[in-house]
Amino acid sequence: MERKLIGLVMAGGRGTRFWPESTSKRPKQYISLASARPLLTESLDRFGDLIEPSNRFIVTVEEQKTLAKDCSKDLCAKEGIILEPSGRNTAPCILLAMAHLLKNGASKKDVVAIVPSDHVILNHQGFKKTLELCKDEAVANNCIATIGITPTFPHTGYGYIKKGPASGEIFHVDSFKEKPDFETAKKYLTSGEYLWNAGIFISTIEALLNEFENHAPHIYKFFTPLYESIGTPLETKKIYDEIPSDSIDYAIMEKAEKVLVAPAQFDWNDLGSWEALESVIDKTDKNTIVSSENHYFEESEGNIIFAPDKFVSLINVNDLIVVSNEKSVMILPKDKSQKVKNIVEFLKTQDFGPDLL
Repeated sequence: MERKLIGLVMAGGRGTRFWPESTSKRPKQYISLASARPLLTESLDRFGDLIEPSNRFIVTVEEQKTLAKDCSKDLCAKEGIILEPSGRNTAPCILLAMAHLLKNGASKKDVVAIVPSDHVILNHQGFKKTLELCKDEAVANNCIATIGITPTFPHTGYGYIKKGPASGEIFHVDSFKEKPDFETAKKYLTSGEYLWNAGIFISTIEALLNEFENHAPHIYKFFTPLYESIGTPLETKKIYDEIPSDSIDYAIMEKAEKVLVAPAQFDWNDLGSWEALESVIDKTDKNTIVSSENHYFEESEGNIIFAPDKFVSLINVNDLIVVSNEKSVMILPKDKSQKVKNIVEFLKTQDFGPDLL
């Protein structure tokens, strides 16, 4: 039988690592950083001819419905936005999405490609090639396939996947590893046996639900009630709010006996900070201009600038992040980009008005 390949983009995150442009009301997946289009729009379009728009779906939280609609015009199914009644982490989110897909005509034999909404991938052909390989292997082996990124440095902020025996272009997964300390990350990198976990999963709906049933019965027991409630939002909310919050990694992936991993045949960046934009945007006059109307630089280099519709002038300053929008200005050293969270935490304790967060 012919199996549909369905694209499911998870877009309900509320991260504020790109504050002040990214806020809880408009998280980073809805803003334009690495291109002129929002990250969610790029994530949908990246499926290209591999997945038709009518087979693309977004799962997000109720309060982001309008943002998701604005970013997905003509790029997903007509009724392609699946709404979580509340944020419950990725395992309940995916279970709800499977219930929605099956209630609206999908078959358990269909294959779903689950991807984040806020990553940057420039090599679309390589992305589609890797996705197609994972689809074929997931079907042939009746299992979940995931995509791993070949590490380029000992990153301590990512989970890792240890490769097991090879099977053609793909590997059996030996184990999933938590975010390591620096010394452990160096060992992972040197060994060549590990990949970064990109949070991309490809599986038949049937195999995915089987893993829920076998390894997360405390979550799976809500599947049938969820399925029956689709179309009655109040009932769905009542059921959904009872589901324990858990990630798909903890609930399933780390316990599943049969998981395959394909090394990515594409570039990848999860944009964890303003500093990360240097690797996905070409430099202009030795600086990274994310957005500005025009500029004047004098003896200044290595800076990252985000100032839409503004003329930016820098003289004798290096390696800074300079962000200016209609409400805020932020300047900090590039190597302190993670300290943006300190500003966000401070604002949570103040009464400066709701628009800043």
